[in-house]
Amino acid sequence: MKFPRSVSIVPVVVLLLSSTGCATYRTILKAEQGSPKVFSGTRLDVSAIRGDEVALRKFKADPPRYPLVDLPLSIGFDIVVLPLTVPIATGELLFK
Repeated sequence: MKFPRSVSIVPVVVLLLSSTGCATYRTILKAEQGSPKVFSGTRLDVSAIRGDEVALRKFKADPPRYPLVDLPLSIGFDIVVLPLTVPIATGELLFK
């Protein structure tokens, strides 16, 4: 049985993605009062891609080694945790 070429690439892509680290996971772990929370991983990746040092300092987390590769995963994970991050960010604004 012959596998399509795309199936043999899947393990390589998964290994590459797992070695880069997830920006959303990193920013959630390092979240502090006043740090960006809604779409934080996506915003960290975009800031790293653009080379925006000022924006990167707001996160208190190191960007992944390959932010362009991590960006699609961060977008997906940020969408999944959106119901958790929006109330937290809104609560911070209301109870300052």
